[in-house]
Amino acid sequence: MMRRLRSLILAGLVAVAAAAPAVASEEMEYPKNEWSHGGVTRGFSNIFGTFDRKALQRGFQVYKEVCSACHSMNLLSYRNLSALGYNEAEITAIAAGYDMTDGPNDEGEMFTRKGVPADHFKAPFPNEKAAAAANGGKAPPDLSLIVKARKGGEDYIVALMTGFEPAPAGFTVPSGGNYNKAFPGHVIAMPPPLSDGGVTFADGTKATVEQQAKDVATFLAWAAEPNLEARHQMGLKVMIFLIVLAGILYAAKRAVWADQH
Repeated sequence: MMRRLRSLILAGLVAVAAAAPAVASEEMEYPKNEWSHGGVTRGFSNIFGTFDRKALQRGFQVYKEVCSACHSMNLLSYRNLSALGYNEAEITAIAAGYDMTDGPNDEGEMFTRKGVPADHFKAPFPNEKAAAAANGGKAPPDLSLIVKARKGGEDYIVALMTGFEPAPAGFTVPSGGNYNKAFPGHVIAMPPPLSDGGVTFADGTKATVEQQAKDVATFLAWAAEPNLEARHQMGLKVMIFLIVLAGILYAAKRAVWADQH
């Protein structure tokens, strides 16, 4: 009995050891990009970093014209766009470009009105079931916190957006799937969302796939942590305070010990 038990344990250990490399192979590293804000998922890599406002506006444009067809951003309101550098008139015009369902009115009926800055970003589908039904049975994820929800943060977003390519020889892509070298498992339901010149940036920046990917990643990083700049500023103030405090304590120490001689 004990011999049989030892054999089963040994077989189990061998199986685990054989499976370990396959699990490790799924761990993916993404090319590191330079971010003016330092990167949401990189801690204190750049405590002086600030968001590039032009990149934020271009990224919002990519989301608005491309990503918003399938992906919601339920945690953002149009008035939050003031942090991107838009003025009140521009934000009002952006919000008014959407028809919002509201109500009920005095007759108990829902009605449609133009959007206002206080409204949350309009979702592409009325509910999650409708989103799933329109996308092969799985609802596209909300992008409000996607940078924090994915390992690699902004770098993952860029790698994913630029990672679509023909599948290598011997790799079978199931019907309805697309090969993406950055996506775990390499098969993703989303077709390539970006194309060169797919948007026309207001500031004249050339809209390559890579440029669009970096800009929308910057916008999504801001959406995931809109207080990042304030946190950086607070960190700088704390560092200055600690340096001054250390100087005061050192001077006090010298003064106290000077009387001992």
